[in-house]
Amino acid sequence: MTFTRAQLLAFTGQTLPDLTPSPTRLLFVGINPGLLTVAVQAHFARRGNRFYKALFLAGITDHVIDASGGFDPADVRHLEDRGIGITGIVRQATARADELTPQQLKEGGIALRERVREVQPAVVAFLGITAYRVAFNEPQARVGRQPVDWDDAQVWVAPNPSGLNAHSSLDDLAAAYREVAVAAGIVPFPR
Repeated sequence: MTFTRAQLLAFTGQTLPDLTPSPTRLLFVGINPGLLTVAVQAHFARRGNRFYKALFLAGITDHVIDASGGFDPADVRHLEDRGIGITGIVRQATARADELTPQQLKEGGIALRERVREVQPAVVAFLGITAYRVAFNEPQARVGRQPVDWDDAQVWVAPNPSGLNAHSSLDDLAAAYREVAVAAGIVPFPR
């Protein structure tokens, strides 16, 4: 699917449903959806995003999912069968995550805590340290397992899969995602 800039901008502020299978073993938490993601109603839809490639390399999925034109129902079933959920700190779409205010991140964090209580994942994995620090007032937080769990859910921070994140290679992402998957009790596919 191809959208003009004007068509994409029309999706500003809109949302898409969380992917929260029952049971959710591992809940990946992005910052917020991008405009294309909401336009096609599929998480991490932008082609430059490395999320699904990293899931495959980590052994979390058995193939690379292409969400750029929307989810294939078989791919959604595959994620659900593996216990993989996806949401965001902030539910409203923006062109770029840096358009969000600290207040929006904090309010989104409060709402996310309630969603996590409802979904009850084994592990919550935030994809991006900067947004996590702001949303949860944890300025010293580091990537990896966090010292405080949310109820029965382990809290982790892993690198952001955006193609704009030059700090982490695809191999770095895969290693971090594999670690959180194993912590959630997901047996990786062999690679």
